[in-house]
Amino acid sequence: MELPLVVGVDGSDGSLAAVDWAVDEAARHGLPLRLVYASWWERYEEAVPSDSLDRPSERVLAEHITASAMERVKLRNPEVQVSAEVIPHEAVPALLSEGHNASVLVTGSRGRGEVAGLLLGSVGLAVAARAHRPVIVVRGDKAGLAGTHERIVLGAGDPATGAEAVRFSFREAEARGCTLDVVRAWRCPPHESADRTKPAQSPAHRHEEQASALLDHLIEAAVADHPKVRVRRNTVEGPARKVLLHRSGGADLLIVGARRRKGHFGLQLGLVAHTLLHHADCPVAVVPQQA
Repeated sequence: MELPLVVGVDGSDGSLAAVDWAVDEAARHGLPLRLVYASWWERYEEAVPSDSLDRPSERVLAEHITASAMERVKLRNPEVQVSAEVIPHEAVPALLSEGHNASVLVTGSRGRGEVAGLLLGSVGLAVAARAHRPVIVVRGDKAGLAGTHERIVLGAGDPATGAEAVRFSFREAEARGCTLDVVRAWRCPPHESADRTKPAQSPAHRHEEQASALLDHLIEAAVADHPKVRVRRNTVEGPARKVLLHRSGGADLLIVGARRRKGHFGLQLGLVAHTLLHHADCPVAVVPQQA
């Protein structure tokens, strides 16, 4: 049986947007959907007076939220198989554990109770930075969320960090029947920019050619495996985070790779992914590459 898409739910607007997006994604890939509400209510309720009758318990609230989310799924697409569970644990470790039996983890950009001014909630950031499965943080404008651009963007990193992201992006483009833009950013160091050689021999030209060759090498096998996917190759001068952030405005999904080092328990997220998770105009997929 195919592993499900796992969605973290908590009743917030961000999680509802994540549920809607995940329903459509599950339908595209023919996958079941699993909704997870994680909260250590037992710890919190011990500190709440038992005569507080005007407020439902955290567990009752959790069960109400998951039931409402399941109904939302059925209304959006009754053909998607859906299940739900309330887990008595903190959200981040619960979702990371769920990731071992998931094809993809999906979270909203901000959860219930998180500071409104935050660009990305702590749960989404921690899960994207530590999970060993692809994580999609659902964020962005209405067009990006609705998938009307018919285009996804892959930030082409180094082979050591981007091979899994390449495979993920081609499968996604094939399922959507959309164009895949593969973007490789490059920069010419300042000390080389002063070189006054002929344009065809200039340092900038050389760096662009190197970027193009690396891009072609990175996607060569995937292009052969997915001949129906429309691929547009792009080499762009500039910092990768700025180049990709600009491209997110016309994309339905932005995909980047991330390296996972064995035995390293801190946040494993580069500057590019960190920037996109906070500022992109469309959902962002972080696809881990095992070291």
